[in-house]
Amino acid sequence: MKTTIYLADDHPIVRDGLRLILETEPNLSIVGEADNGEIAVEEVCQCCPHFVIMDISMPKVDGIRATAQIKVCCPQTNVIMLSIHATTRHITWALEAGADGYLLKGASSTDIIDAIYAIQRGHQYFSKAIANLTGYNNSKATPNYQPVNPLIDLSAREREVFLLVVEGRTSAEIGEMLAISRKTVDTYRTRIMLKLHLDDVPSMVRFAIQKGVTSLD
Repeated sequence: MKTTIYLADDHPIVRDGLRLILETEPNLSIVGEADNGEIAVEEVCQCCPHFVIMDISMPKVDGIRATAQIKVCCPQTNVIMLSIHATTRHITWALEAGADGYLLKGASSTDIIDAIYAIQRGHQYFSKAIANLTGYNNSKATPNYQPVNPLIDLSAREREVFLLVVEGRTSAEIGEMLAISRKTVDTYRTRIMLKLHLDDVPSMVRFAIQKGVTSLD
């Protein structure tokens, strides 16, 4: 059986390049692609491919949120982030959302293929520059540093809700975006405030600004 792969990137030239690389491997099969995170989540959750190669900065739903949502509906799907972002914040958030590997755009075709096969063997995979930055290696995910993530105590779904709340989204809007009820959104918001020791939405916004977590871009 071939390994199925879904491509999610808002730049057609990137998807075209990935397709050319992956199609050189007879055991790999591309089953779909999207130019925004919303479509990616919808389609991936329908077919649960073996892999998703995911950009971080995409319209509608960014790659971090998309990864978290995919890991809920398709927990066995492996997600490889392919990004221009080489900061510990983006890497940490990607891994906490459930990403199985992290490559920088500009990675060689060998890197991309190696990442797929390494993850199939049960490892995580990182570009050399990412491994040097974080201390992660490609045999096991044991960091040599302790990342300080102000949202570390929140679940992936709670982080999604937190980010949307501080963006100014209403409970109704968040519910529609995440396909959950308004009441459920309110429950998540209450849990978030309890975990972060915050009193209301304005305090959530101030917290996000102070901690530098108002944007994934």
